[in-house]
Amino acid sequence: MFEDRTAAGAALAEKLGEYRDRKDVVVLGLPRGGVPVAYEVARALGAELDVLLVRKIGVPYQPELAMGAIASGGAVYVNTEVMRMSGATQEEFDAVLAREREELGRREKLFRGDRPPLELHGRVAIVVDDGIATGSTVRAALLALRSLKPARCVVAVPVAPADAAERMADVTDAFVCVQAPEDFRAVGQFYRDFAQTTDAEVRELLARAHARRE
Repeated sequence: MFEDRTAAGAALAEKLGEYRDRKDVVVLGLPRGGVPVAYEVARALGAELDVLLVRKIGVPYQPELAMGAIASGGAVYVNTEVMRMSGATQEEFDAVLAREREELGRREKLFRGDRPPLELHGRVAIVVDDGIATGSTVRAALLALRSLKPARCVVAVPVAPADAAERMADVTDAFVCVQAPEDFRAVGQFYRDFAQTTDAEVRELLARAHARRE
């Protein structure tokens, strides 16, 4: 049981010691709840911190079915098999992509302000969330992130189901987790304080991390 996301981040950082004080490492927090955890990881490792936003590109008449995903930094993933099976055209894909890019840009500006996203090409990207349940958001983020050509993608979370590492093996180079219990039901059951992280808290943590690196 973690006291809160700050404590969870400190515990997770202990599992990531091999990445400490490396100039090629960047920590990416999934908003909103992943950012407080990622902040503690980045601080402990002496690494840069950024936010990694992800938006699914849904089939026009079945939006819960993803035919791709986009993430911060211009990352794009296209699931050609879903496009083929759904009958979605390139024009329909492009229209949804444009809408999701606009929303992603709006949210990036909300969290990051005028700071550009960090360069990921050739670097070790550690993607952090406060926990994994289904893993669909993390999976979409990793698939899109690959298009930015990081040298290595690492998923790091305080808690996940026992089979999460196996389920993530095809999209990540390493999976780091503090707790992976068999009786997993929900991420929140492993936190005493699991209050929702606010937009303001995300902005503050990113600004604080940026100031620390200047």
